[in-house]
Amino acid sequence: MGWPRNILLWNLMAALITLGQARPKFSSHASNRLKPDCVGNLMRLSLHEALAVGNQLEVEAINGTTNIALTPSLAAQCGYSMESDPWGNTRIYTSLLACYVDNKNDEVFNIGLALKMYSQSLSEIVTHNVAHTCSYSQWASREILCDRNYMEVSHRMAKTDDAVKGHTQEEESNAVPEASAAHGIWKMTFYTPEPVSMVQREAEQAGYSSMITSKRVVMRSPYNTPETYSEDVAGVPMEVFRVSAYYKDPHGLSVVNMVAACPTGKFELTSQSGVLFTDDIISWHVPYRITPLLDGTFKVVEIHMGINGQRLDKAQISTRGYKLATTEFHIIVEIPIGAPDGYFKSHAPDYQYHIVYMVEPMLEVLWTAGNGREDTRYKVLFPITTPLIPRPPRHQDDTATGDRMFAVLLGDFLQDVELRNITFTTGVLTVQECNARGYIVQEHIALDNSKGFSLHVPFDADVVLKRNPELLVTEYVLPVSFGLVVVPEEVPFSHTLELHATLEDVVLPSLTGICDESNFYLSVKYGSQGSNFQTWLGPQHLTEEVLELYNFQENGTHFSLIVPYNAKDTAFEIITSNSIRARADLLLYDHINNRALANLFLACTFPLITTNCYSNGTMTAVAVKVESLNNLTPGSLTLKDTSCKPVFSDDRFAYFSFSIDSCGTTRTFFSHYVMYENEIGHFNTRNSYKRTSLATAPDPEYRQTISCYYVVNETKAISFGYKPRGVDFATQVGQGHFDVKMKLAYDSSYQSCYKDEEFPVTKYLREPLYFDVFLESSDPNLELLLDNCWATLHEDSTSTPSWDIIVDGCENQDDGYSTTFLPVHNPKVEFPYQHKHFSVKMFTFIRDEEVLEDQIYFHCNAVICDSNQMEGICRRDCAYPRDSSYTYPGMNWKGKRDDSSQRLTSSGLIHLKY
Repeated sequence: MGWPRNILLWNLMAALITLGQARPKFSSHASNRLKPDCVGNLMRLSLHEALAVGNQLEVEAINGTTNIALTPSLAAQCGYSMESDPWGNTRIYTSLLACYVDNKNDEVFNIGLALKMYSQSLSEIVTHNVAHTCSYSQWASREILCDRNYMEVSHRMAKTDDAVKGHTQEEESNAVPEASAAHGIWKMTFYTPEPVSMVQREAEQAGYSSMITSKRVVMRSPYNTPETYSEDVAGVPMEVFRVSAYYKDPHGLSVVNMVAACPTGKFELTSQSGVLFTDDIISWHVPYRITPLLDGTFKVVEIHMGINGQRLDKAQISTRGYKLATTEFHIIVEIPIGAPDGYFKSHAPDYQYHIVYMVEPMLEVLWTAGNGREDTRYKVLFPITTPLIPRPPRHQDDTATGDRMFAVLLGDFLQDVELRNITFTTGVLTVQECNARGYIVQEHIALDNSKGFSLHVPFDADVVLKRNPELLVTEYVLPVSFGLVVVPEEVPFSHTLELHATLEDVVLPSLTGICDESNFYLSVKYGSQGSNFQTWLGPQHLTEEVLELYNFQENGTHFSLIVPYNAKDTAFEIITSNSIRARADLLLYDHINNRALANLFLACTFPLITTNCYSNGTMTAVAVKVESLNNLTPGSLTLKDTSCKPVFSDDRFAYFSFSIDSCGTTRTFFSHYVMYENEIGHFNTRNSYKRTSLATAPDPEYRQTISCYYVVNETKAISFGYKPRGVDFATQVGQGHFDVKMKLAYDSSYQSCYKDEEFPVTKYLREPLYFDVFLESSDPNLELLLDNCWATLHEDSTSTPSWDIIVDGCENQDDGYSTTFLPVHNPKVEFPYQHKHFSVKMFTFIRDEEVLEDQIYFHCNAVICDSNQMEGICRRDCAYPRDSSYTYPGMNWKGKRDDSSQRLTSSGLIHLKY
């Protein structure tokens, strides 16, 4: 069966209560869902939404044994109208003077309607026949009805003789277009306002309806026909239908002048349409004096307002917040927006959510003409729709960080809005797909019947974005876009929002490591973010290929590496004659947020023989590039004789092999042994280092002393142990009123000295020791002079054995390795004459050709003198005279003091290194 053509169809869709719920099945038990009632000169049939869910509706008028399908044009011509809300609640209005109504003497009216329900698939049609009788006898002389799709006016006919009365008792058919030739309207003249005449058949073909009942002449016109015209009445546009009807009765030809005027602008509501809007109130203005309907004076007898064709009494008007008032020019009906007799409807222009409020007030006015003999009942059903009201959706963020769950409630929507899908960062999911994946979507109905939708998504879902604004903090972000539609029109719109939650829930990865004689063993335990980081070993990013070189093992919670100590990605810190200190720097790096997650600096000492002495007179040595010499190229190193180059080198090592009587090797004889010594270094430094920026400080000069001691037939290897220099030491502080200190400098520049925590200091035999003995005083009149300095085997300055270094302010003449006095030219020293610099070569104590200990302490007695009174011991003159360039500003002592004071100071422990 095809769709019925040219039929008045209504698509009635009911609101769904729960997402995904099946639509209610059609029920044929409609006795309590079809409600006819009589409202004045209209019959109203109310159809409950449950009866129309998911169906199409066709309305037919029952005319005896025949059903007449009411097309929209035929309904307006014959006095039928219908309106429906979004949920399917429908009202059908039938004028008591409509076509196909069984009219009994204009007092009793029998109306029959057939409602046909077509299912969506057209596979099932159910018909409900409705018959209802209305009684109405309160006809005014003139009745004007303004319905939503037509204007109707009827006049009481003048009383005639008994023959006419006998005619009125006959049953009227009122069928269109058949009118009685003897007793019917035969001609009409319309005024536009120019006169236009038509016979009845022509008028019917033009869409007009006319009839004579037992007592009344009836004319009806749809809106916007050629024979109607517009007129402004008290600022309200009205459509006017003016006609003179000529009809025959037994006594001859009669004529009646009829006019109807109805307010228009129902679908273009502006201030000119008589309807005004505020945010809360609808004000409907109807002219108090409708001039097209009045020729002279008049008197208003009754004014009633109603809703949906039904009058309201004063109590009902007050309870619902309505107001009915009159002014000199208007009758005003005020209705609060949202009043219960209307309803809201959703719209989505430009994909933005809006609502309108729709209500159908009724105004009924009864007035009498000036002579009091003629009265007029004027009734208007005027559906009003507000302009679009923006209603941006709102969301309530109910996210519970403790439950690690995003929760949001989106609303408020009307019942005609449905949620169809949700767009996440990974794509679009239907509501059913969301629930299947554990993203719970629910629909909620509030007490005010508004609708909302809730969404619950776990923090760990793949649609949630994660970032770490702080090291231990995770920010969870859920961008979503709700895809909604307005039904039944299926108009789409959407609402996008972004939820944020922050938790201090990051567990950082941890690193551990151990060493054996050859390797570093490194282990990483994953944190809460798994393996989402980069791994760096020293300067090397460990890609999958590089990891395999280090025996990478992984089990889901940990991974481990085995790194040889001499791998290219480790660092060398210190070398000695028999070991090397290497370090593995392991870094776990968050490259997204550009920060370190964890690091491990594991330094271990590994065995390494750097110098070997052979009985055949051959020496071998290994030079190692340590990290403090970043720009060193090992292959450019040589021995003292620069023609002696490495026999092998790479970017970290240089290996030398030479005989002890070559390459500039020196020889020194001692009582029971002979020492052969050479140096590895850069003796022609022009091309020794890689090019560096002028702004970059150059590496320290590389010198590595290598020595071989041959004792009798025994060969012993001694090697220089390289340590980076650059930290200060403090000596013991002497006792007394003045503080005198002794420090051991790194070198002859005296730019920096060893600190207390660096003692004991290790030095090679005959290596120069640079001492600084100084007075801590801000008095420029004081000068420090050295009296005696000596060395002991023990910390006690009075212990034995001891050896004099400086005697009476001069070097010890009995010492084959004499002390050297050095000038004080350090710009950091404020008072140079309060410092004394000297150097002595490292030695040790021997008894019976045996070394007593490999340690030594140095001590000095210093004299503090008044530079203005250099007398007595302060006048002593030796190889280290006072610098004549010093000047001594005068200062008078405010208190009594000795002209000279002697103080004792000592160095820290110094180890002899072989």
